[in-house]
Amino acid sequence: MSASTEGSVALRDAVGALRDAVEATELPLDLPDTADGKAERESLLRQLDDYVLPRLESIDAPLLAVVGGSTGAGKSTLVNSIIGGEVSRSGVLRPTTTIPVLIHHPDDSRWFTTARVLPRLGRVTGRPGDEDQPGTVRLVESGTLPSGLALLDAPDIDSVVSANRSLAGQLLQAADMWLFVTTAARYADAVPWDLLRSASDRGTAVAIVLDRVPPEDLEVVRPHLVEMLRDQGMGTSPVFTVPESELTDDGLLPPEALGRLGQWLQALASDRRARDIIIAQTLDGALSSLGSRVALVVEAARRQHEATRALAQEVDKAYDLARDRVEAGMTDGSLLRGEVLARWQEFIGTGEFFRQVETTISRWRDKVSAAIRGNPMPAESVDEALQSGVADLVRSQADGAAASIARTWRGMPGGDSVLEQAPSLAGSDPTVPSRIERLVREWQGDILDLVRHEGKDRRTNARIAAFGINGIALFLMLVAFAHTGGLVGAEVGIAGGASLLAQRVLEAIFGDQAVRSMAKKARVALLERVDGLYDDERARYHSGLGPFLVGSGAARRLDAAVAEVAQTQRQHPEEVAS
Repeated sequence: MSASTEGSVALRDAVGALRDAVEATELPLDLPDTADGKAERESLLRQLDDYVLPRLESIDAPLLAVVGGSTGAGKSTLVNSIIGGEVSRSGVLRPTTTIPVLIHHPDDSRWFTTARVLPRLGRVTGRPGDEDQPGTVRLVESGTLPSGLALLDAPDIDSVVSANRSLAGQLLQAADMWLFVTTAARYADAVPWDLLRSASDRGTAVAIVLDRVPPEDLEVVRPHLVEMLRDQGMGTSPVFTVPESELTDDGLLPPEALGRLGQWLQALASDRRARDIIIAQTLDGALSSLGSRVALVVEAARRQHEATRALAQEVDKAYDLARDRVEAGMTDGSLLRGEVLARWQEFIGTGEFFRQVETTISRWRDKVSAAIRGNPMPAESVDEALQSGVADLVRSQADGAAASIARTWRGMPGGDSVLEQAPSLAGSDPTVPSRIERLVREWQGDILDLVRHEGKDRRTNARIAAFGINGIALFLMLVAFAHTGGLVGAEVGIAGGASLLAQRVLEAIFGDQAVRSMAKKARVALLERVDGLYDDERARYHSGLGPFLVGSGAARRLDAAVAEVAQTQRQHPEEVAS
């Protein structure tokens, strides 16, 4: 393999790798700059697929000149006149060209009948009057057009049909050369000059055809157009004028109207060296422009990554806060208010206890002693109230976290688009209530296991039996939630007295050190189960963000790929200039 061939393969491989990296970089979030990033990404993919890769793979293929311009500039009439017959539909109705028409010499068919260029467009044949088939390019063989040069008649760049405008832009990027057609009345329009500046920035070879010029205006219009081209850095672009002429019976321009343009095209077709220079200029320009164009996609990818990371961080913050609030709620006494206090009153069996708790503690101790000597007391109603309170605490914080996430996301870049496409993320998962009920039941099982483990010896077992294991488990839950910082007024004394007496009972059975350890283990066991639930909800949000996640690696891969193309191009400049 020669050094030149090795360089050609290396450059094609580098550009192919860049193309794959661009395709893999999706921009799913609707951010302020997403539209521009998506447009540049799509434009890059099309030019790489339609022109750069095909040209690198077949440097000897005919030069493809795309004939483009504004509505009514006379492009199709010009093409027909160059060929000497109708190959592209022309007329006064707009738009006349709705699908591209590619005219080539019969000897060059092999270069265009396959998907070598414009791979997204199907190939059709037929006459100009045949019904157009969207998404296709119509191939026309012509012996009039010399081998080595092909013309592509494109839709209007300012067509009233948006699909035609988009296709025209795509075709211009697939060209080795633009044959840009304008008129004396429209040569200063903004739309053509936006495209011409883009071509100049990317090094594309451009020839200008000033069509339908009244003879009396020629000496004014042409110099002005040349001056405008010079101001835009396109002073070397050739300018051809086609005077306003009466068409022949076949709807063609008279041969003399083509003048220097026809001679130039004939000379270009017969001069391989001249074609190679134009091809090299445009290919080198396209390759050199990749860095700045990819940079726009890289920046869009970075913003996507930052936005998704920020959204994910809000999820973690919300559930971290929910977890902290559950932990605080376990020790601020709020679980010992309301229904729990009412059921505790019933459990004790006297309303006077709550009103005179400080003066009747000895009476309660007598009740405790009597209970130890007698039958276990029923604790189910208090236990159910406490279970409901724990479940409400965990559920309210879960729902609050979900609501906070939705509210915060709607004010963040990209948040609305995520919620629109994943509406389930606007609230807690529907299974959360049933999972919380199961969580609390399982935690109560943890408490029972803890009591059984601590009451292994015979004497302790007997004391536990006096109250019943459920009653002791209830006392342990009361002690675990003993702090009363969230209560006010009489509730403080009530809850404090209840937990104090529960603690005295437990200490009498297990000892004070064991009771403190058991209470801590009870809280830890509940928090571990709450963490598991909230982590599942976190994972649901992170999974929902998955389709929108653009990793930081996407930008790095693009940067590395475009740097590899630039380095390979510097190492093998002959592959572009050959």
